[in-house]
Amino acid sequence: MQREFQISVQWLAFPLHPETPPQGRTLKDLFSGRNIDIAQMLSHLKQVAQELELPFGDRQMTYNSRRAQELGKWAEQIGKGEVFHDAVFRAYFAEGRNIFDMNSLVSIAMSVGLDATAAREVLESGAFKEAIDRDWARAYKSGITAVPTFLIGRQSLVGAQPYNILKNFIRQQHAIP
Repeated sequence: MQREFQISVQWLAFPLHPETPPQGRTLKDLFSGRNIDIAQMLSHLKQVAQELELPFGDRQMTYNSRRAQELGKWAEQIGKGEVFHDAVFRAYFAEGRNIFDMNSLVSIAMSVGLDATAAREVLESGAFKEAIDRDWARAYKSGITAVPTFLIGRQSLVGAQPYNILKNFIRQQHAIP
């Protein structure tokens, strides 16, 4: 799509459940007190992921994504953002890995050819903390409340979407036939 429309994609970090502790929390705990059928929700997400040819496992936990976002900013800066984001997506949604855990993140970074020592230093130093803080502020200012959200100008499209829906959204926003 990027080549077809000659567009660039910019990842904007979003604070999805930033209160999640380092060890994560169960989905049951996350949705406690809300009338949500977790099994049905996961079944629906799995079906959508399958339709979109995305990996999705049988996860029962949610994890804090803050550190993964910081490492993602670093990966973007050195030209490995897309492969890193894809690897984190797979680790979290398909494998159920804790993407707040430093060792897990370093392993994910290594899996896409990033230097383990440099990745650990990025995480330990908080070198991209301010960049993520700016992203979170921008997300709030833009009215983003869920992920993924596709934003072009002031128009947004929320949720995982089929290719044709995204294509039409881009066409509408750029008046492309």
